[in-house]
Amino acid sequence: MTLTFEMDPAVGPALRDGVLALWADVSNAGGAVGFVPPVTPDEIRPALLRHLVDMARGDTRLLVGRDEDGEVAATAFFTFNTHPLMTHWVWLYTVMLHPRHQGRGYGRDLMDAVERTARTAEGFGAIEAIRLTCRGGTGVDGFYAKSGYKEVGRVPGAIRVAPGDDRDDIVMLLPLT
Repeated sequence: MTLTFEMDPAVGPALRDGVLALWADVSNAGGAVGFVPPVTPDEIRPALLRHLVDMARGDTRLLVGRDEDGEVAATAFFTFNTHPLMTHWVWLYTVMLHPRHQGRGYGRDLMDAVERTARTAEGFGAIEAIRLTCRGGTGVDGFYAKSGYKEVGRVPGAIRVAPGDDRDDIVMLLPLT
């Protein structure tokens, strides 16, 4: 089985609820996607709504991966820069793979789909790089490094997971040229 990827899926209740469930499951499994467990879909909803508003404006685009049952199993949100000196690269946010699919190479498939999308999808123009940040102490920076991303910056202690548990904010870049 593999995941099926779709860029700019139609937004409706099924997609919205699927992304919310994925986000909650990833967060509650310890994934560093903006929340600390335990978290519910209702607590995540405002963050998703911000992504959806940005998508409606055209500032953000969604790549979704679905499993063999058609369920939302993976996401990556691309956000375009509006600053005129930075339009040649995009941000990557909320990169998630459902915990039940981890360890099968699907994370790598997601990152390959991200790169392929940035290189070839209509509306991306001449994007030269993908930039993301990740939470230190999780090992996810090693995963991104295996996908070709290079650490280009680090802010020590910028992410406070809990009192006394500060993590580095790691900036990573994938050149596409």
